[in-house]
Amino acid sequence: MGRMKRPGRVAVGDRVRFEGRIRGVLAVAAQAVTLTDGEEPYLVVPLLELFAAADFEVMTSPVRMPLPATSLLEAFPAREVDKALWWEGHILEVLHGLPPDAEPGTTVRPEYGPERSLTARQRAKAAELTAAGHKVSASTVAHRRRRYQERGVLGLADHRPVRRTAEFGEVDDAVVAAMRQAIKEAVDASTRTGTFILWRTGEILKETPDRQRAGLPSQRTLYRLLAKLTSGTHTTGSAVTRRSRAHGATTPHGELPVLAPGEVMQIDSTPLDVLVLLDNGVTGRVELTAMIDVATRTLTAAVLRPTTKAVDASVLLARTVTPELMRPGWSDALRMSRSVLPHRRLLALDERLAHAAARPVIVPEVIVCDHGKAFLSRNFVSSCRFLEIEVQPAHQGSPFEKGHIEKMLGSVATLFAQFLPAYTGRSVEHRGRHLERERVWSLLELQELLDEWIVAKWQNRKHDGLRDPVHPGRLFTPNEKYAALVEACGYVPVALSGDDYVELLPAEWRVVNEYGIRIKNRTYDSRALGPMRRQNSGVRAKRGLWEVHRDPYDVSRIWVRNHRGDNEWVPATWKHLNRAPVPFGDLAWDHVSHQLPRATEAEIADAVAALLTRAHDGPQTGQDPQPGKRDRRVAARTKAAGPLTPASVAGAQAEPEDEADESEESVAEVIPLGLFDPLEDPWKRS
Repeated sequence: MGRMKRPGRVAVGDRVRFEGRIRGVLAVAAQAVTLTDGEEPYLVVPLLELFAAADFEVMTSPVRMPLPATSLLEAFPAREVDKALWWEGHILEVLHGLPPDAEPGTTVRPEYGPERSLTARQRAKAAELTAAGHKVSASTVAHRRRRYQERGVLGLADHRPVRRTAEFGEVDDAVVAAMRQAIKEAVDASTRTGTFILWRTGEILKETPDRQRAGLPSQRTLYRLLAKLTSGTHTTGSAVTRRSRAHGATTPHGELPVLAPGEVMQIDSTPLDVLVLLDNGVTGRVELTAMIDVATRTLTAAVLRPTTKAVDASVLLARTVTPELMRPGWSDALRMSRSVLPHRRLLALDERLAHAAARPVIVPEVIVCDHGKAFLSRNFVSSCRFLEIEVQPAHQGSPFEKGHIEKMLGSVATLFAQFLPAYTGRSVEHRGRHLERERVWSLLELQELLDEWIVAKWQNRKHDGLRDPVHPGRLFTPNEKYAALVEACGYVPVALSGDDYVELLPAEWRVVNEYGIRIKNRTYDSRALGPMRRQNSGVRAKRGLWEVHRDPYDVSRIWVRNHRGDNEWVPATWKHLNRAPVPFGDLAWDHVSHQLPRATEAEIADAVAALLTRAHDGPQTGQDPQPGKRDRRVAARTKAAGPLTPASVAGAQAEPEDEADESEESVAEVIPLGLFDPLEDPWKRS
């Protein structure tokens, strides 16, 4: 009886070699072990017989065929891959007795039979390869076998062609550390060139102890090192972007789930890259202040002013929570009734939406802003507190916390501003020549174009951030997302009443003269001001002046608080309103049938194209063609709101034949109607 080979341990789950086969251990008792036996349920073998077997061996790890790391092999040359696959076939024959490409039923060669030990099979493979012209030793085969069992086919490849190099080559670590410090010092400083960074690196090295001091490599090596260390940091570029990247979050960004319109909204300002004709007749740049809803990406309001003030933020808030009314000249495809928005449901809540444009009315719950004076002013904060809106300032130097509005403001330049005349570009080096010679829009006209662009383009543009979670390949427009969320969360906006809207407008104190009230070289008057003319308001703190509220972006009217009465608002209209375009002239749309189909994408695209063409051409200076009789009747009905251009009645229907001989005098008999009055209560209409 031969000498027994006692293993260190035999436990359930181990794999052992016994009688020329590899078997699994099912159970271990004091005198015997239970092994798998192929087709038989099991085989019970006494321990003495098992240990005395000539081929007994405890397999330290299961013999398996590793999957080739195909993705990593792609980095190797084709010749090395072929050589590794060649070695794999021979190693598998050593381990399992048959090569991987053996046909079913192939008999194992005796030198690789299960009765032979692993060492014997390795010696046989070395002899076979040497006889075939590949001089290989048994130790080489054993080394390849071990690498294969550890790393698969990747362990059989020669790694020299793809050997990794040091991250910074042979540059000393002290030089790398000094340059990192110089780059860190430049984060909050003014932007300098790479030459300064290299000089500062040398100065930092001089301050290190002698025993740790390293010599500077060549200038070309230093510039290559600088390029690696400053990649994506904007060290020699934009200071704003550099600080934003450096002070941004170093851990994975969290996600703020926003599931309802108005749950989180963002507000910000930026200069608009267009020259505008200001009220004083001088061309200059203006600032754009806008608010966006995170859940739907709806641009709820955007206003243009020479400078952003606290009152602008309050007016922006007022516009956000009030409907955007259709204007003369707008395409009928931009009406809310022809959009995907739930117009009928909202119309039942507020009849003022009958003439509304396709822009949702969203009441904010939280407004995220920066630390600008306009957004943290007493006026804006008080308005938000009045509407029960939480104001959440972003952290200092963290514009990514309001990235949605930052991205939107950048999109205005590429999608709208560059189509306008006198476009200045984003910097001086992008500015054209003789911009002052171009026909520039006035501030009020440009505001009108911007409002139309928001309804026509932005609200109907598919947004990459509005994807269906179940079907990520589908994109939504802001209007489509709003309609979907209304169905999902039951959101119902409660718009401001007329009094609330007027209360949010900026206030001024004026004298009511015999001719009315004069503001910004415009005179406003109405019959209701009769008892106030040349009278003292009774407000001693304001020396008897009257409180006047006005919308800086709508010059058509103002509101005067009657301090001598019940503090009700008395409207007054601009005297020369009939000589200028009207911001709110919704009555021009009454002659269009209300039973219109939903606007198609082609109609919206045509409206956007016409808008951009009109914006690029600049204000017209010539005489417009005369409108038709039907259009003149529509213009007469809205004469109290100001004259209409031919574009404002482009949607008018053709005149019936039985009215072809109608005289011009019939136009004068039409009773003119007034402007849209936000003070009018829609629930009290007859």
